[in-house]
Amino acid sequence: MKKLKRTGIAIFAMVAVFAVYVEMANRNTANMTYRQKILKAIYPAFIWWTNLTGVNTKKLLHDPITPAVPLYGLKIISTDGKSFDLASFAGRKILLVNTASDCGYTDQYEALEKLYKQYTGKLEVIAFPSNDFKEQEKGSNTDISQFCKINFGTSFPIMAKSGVKKGPGQSAVFQWLTDPAKNGWNEQEPTWNFSKYLVDEKGRLTGFFGPSVTPLSDAVINELNK
Repeated sequence: MKKLKRTGIAIFAMVAVFAVYVEMANRNTANMTYRQKILKAIYPAFIWWTNLTGVNTKKLLHDPITPAVPLYGLKIISTDGKSFDLASFAGRKILLVNTASDCGYTDQYEALEKLYKQYTGKLEVIAFPSNDFKEQEKGSNTDISQFCKINFGTSFPIMAKSGVKKGPGQSAVFQWLTDPAKNGWNEQEPTWNFSKYLVDEKGRLTGFFGPSVTPLSDAVINELNK
């Protein structure tokens, strides 16, 4: 009985310590669900584990090929309804990322913002919120925009929620990113939320990075510095 009691006390203590840690890790956040707080708190351990096990670590790099269908011919709509012509980003690299608010990778919004500021004028980061993976983006466009700005201080463009997986609901941008007949070589669709596609200054697709390849990883930085 005493052993059982000590075990119960130990478990309670661990839960209490973890709860305190979660709150400390989220002291600068607002309007997050407790699930979102937990995911943010354990993000470093989550990334360590996925890299250790090789989950979502796929990288595809390719020499620039002039696409059969120009990326710059496409237009995108932001969460506030503004229209962007991708041609306006010519002369800069573009990192296009499918995102979600309720995912283990959601904390990458912070790293994407750091990357965006680090390469100001040389790189455009564009987020494409999607509910395609386990319905981890259920909020409205307004909800998504506020969530990102309040909790991660995002200043890069965030597009209206759209489909990113291959199929009838896939957005025109992700159709281009995943169709070799359009982009020149790649057919890899997003493997999960926070898959990343890199386009060079001339609108040519040069790389794909799985969700566990973080925005500030050497793999991404090396490609940006080319």
